[in-house]
Amino acid sequence: MDLEAVRTFVAVAEAGQFQKAAVDLSITQQAVSKRIAALERTLGVRLFTRAPRGAEPTIDGQAFLPHARELLRVAERAVASVRVGHRPLRVDVIASRSAQSSLMRGFHYAHPEIALDVVMLFDIDTAVAAIRSGTVDATFRAVAAPGRPLPEDIESVRVFDEPLQLLTGPAHALAGARSVPLAELTGHRIWMPGIVPGTEWAAYYDDLVAAFGLTIEATGPNFGSDVLLDTIADTPALATFMSEHTRLVWPAGHGLRRIPVTDPTPVYPHSLLWHRDNRHPALATLRTHLATAAAGHDAAGTWRPDWVLPR
Repeated sequence: MDLEAVRTFVAVAEAGQFQKAAVDLSITQQAVSKRIAALERTLGVRLFTRAPRGAEPTIDGQAFLPHARELLRVAERAVASVRVGHRPLRVDVIASRSAQSSLMRGFHYAHPEIALDVVMLFDIDTAVAAIRSGTVDATFRAVAAPGRPLPEDIESVRVFDEPLQLLTGPAHALAGARSVPLAELTGHRIWMPGIVPGTEWAAYYDDLVAAFGLTIEATGPNFGSDVLLDTIADTPALATFMSEHTRLVWPAGHGLRRIPVTDPTPVYPHSLLWHRDNRHPALATLRTHLATAAAGHDAAGTWRPDWVLPR
């Protein structure tokens, strides 16, 4: 159904005259008549009768009028949903307790006027596909994993290097340390269930193991952070890596310790990715916010894989 014809029908019904509707729509009276005639052919009914004072809707016209108005309202909402600046900015943050989520909360607090949708996708391939299809506007990822360069239409910028910490239970041999050099972790069992081969974080920890001779075990099912914390609290032989800005809550009786790792400090690099043709104005605002609010990267005394893009 031709929406312009529907719009013209509503204008005539409200004006009561073809001539006045033509003036209101800035078209000729002949164009109004043609549109109404075309709409009547489409519907198979007569919509107006000529009256001494203009045009009056027929019984069918009266029945169609509220639906015609609703069609125009729906069309306007549809246009508004994708109009630049009106659609919410949609950003992938990987996990709700992650540093990326904290960065987006900071952005929301700084710019509450910007409508925002936050989603959580699994791996970089899924996230990049979502960017290219327009499902999301941006994602936070560690780029680029070995042998997997970003497509040419995807832009990225490093925004934040997040230090890793060692998380132990109260009976672990390192639980009393105020900090621990990375080399001293050799021989300790670091348990990280949920590392999926082929993902960017799997590539990160593979390089960390190779560079420093660590023992990282990804055995067993991943039942989530609560079970991980329970196990670390109760098992003196196990520790795990946890990003510094990951938000964790555990029972007071667990007695867990978060211990800084030094000499060097392994950092997990976060980059913002987006499609180069994306014109959402809030995306530029987000990039500016991250450039001023997020910490720097490649600081002295830190380690990250060689494949991570330098900027």
